Amino acid sequence: MSERNIIAIHDLRTPAPENQPEVPALPAGMLLQPRSLDDALGRTLHDLRISVTDRCNFRCSYCMPKEVFGKDYPFLPQSSLLSFEEIARIARIFVACGVRKIRLTGGEPLLRKHLEDLVALLSALRTPDGARLDITLTTNGTLLARKARALREAGLNRVTVSLDALDDAIFRRMNDVDFPVADVLAGIDAAVAAGLGPIKVNMVVKRGTNDHEIVAMASHFRERHAGQVVLRFIEYMDVGATNGWRMDEVLPSAEVRERLHAAFPLAPLQAAQPGETAERWAYADGRGEVGFISSVTQAFCGDCNRARLSTEGQLYLCLFANQGHDLRSLLRGTRPDGQPWSDAEIAAALGLIWQRRSDRYSQLRSSLPADAQSHDGPSGRRRIEMSYIGG
Repeated sequence: MSERNIIAIHDLRTPAPENQPEVPALPAGMLLQPRSLDDALGRTLHDLRISVTDRCNFRCSYCMPKEVFGKDYPFLPQSSLLSFEEIARIARIFVACGVRKIRLTGGEPLLRKHLEDLVALLSALRTPDGARLDITLTTNGTLLARKARALREAGLNRVTVSLDALDDAIFRRMNDVDFPVADVLAGIDAAVAAGLGPIKVNMVVKRGTNDHEIVAMASHFRERHAGQVVLRFIEYMDVGATNGWRMDEVLPSAEVRERLHAAFPLAPLQAAQPGETAERWAYADGRGEVGFISSVTQAFCGDCNRARLSTEGQLYLCLFANQGHDLRSLLRGTRPDGQPWSDAEIAAALGLIWQRRSDRYSQLRSSLPADAQSHDGPSGRRRIEMSYIGG
């Protein structure tokens, strides 16, 4: 039996004593004070990605391989998950600390029952100057056709759909549960009709697996949803500990762009906002745009402004993290005097966490020792799984 078949990650999801956030002393009765937060490298907190479930109905080899996440895998019990009210509370605190965009992730977030109720709670939040938040969702699209309208009515702004191939045989093989591509395409159509656009479609490209689908994917969305769907090509990344990542399966974005440019000439676009993960390119004939996310060959850590909250309230500061901060203990616990932690105290704890942040794994990848480039980092801890932390 290979190591990949026996990897267990459950211990990473159990808060350890060193995960308890430090809460600085505040004056009694102090209220939550809006402020922006910069980390140790001058990056300002702006985006919060919230995982609402660690479960998924796909078993993609690069994310939740079936031999690890089998029928006996111990997913988190419902009691461990943050409630919608707890998520809304911590989101409100993050907004006071500078967050302006919230993305709901998983696992597959649409497996969380009544997710539109959470969207409604989040869409009611306002920034200190009264502006609405940008509320988005990443999904594999399997349940999107039936949920798109309700999500839009609840206040969801946009949706991103993961889709790795148009060829049905390849798509079924990659999701490893024999799910047909036609149902995902129907979900994208429903999202467009509901006004959840522009829709982003993310394609993880693996050399030798689905790279021959690059032009076909572009052609499909150019013809069917020109200007309404932005196709984005993602380099196969070394996240987590179970996906068997190898550098020779990474197809650099530059090569993807060359293949696409040969079929449909492209012109570069400016980034829409600071911290954007994708390089934007427009079709020269005006039929929309595409994006390239190059975290392996062209790291974008320098302006990363994202924090990630797991479904059980662990805060992670990097997609490649192996250590979190247990915010659930503050949401559900009490101070030494028995009183619940206030919003101001939780915000102060967040401030300390973010201001000490110096993560930039992708920039350092090539210079790190071999053990830090595999699934074990220098600390000896395994990196957290993408299916648990969200993408």
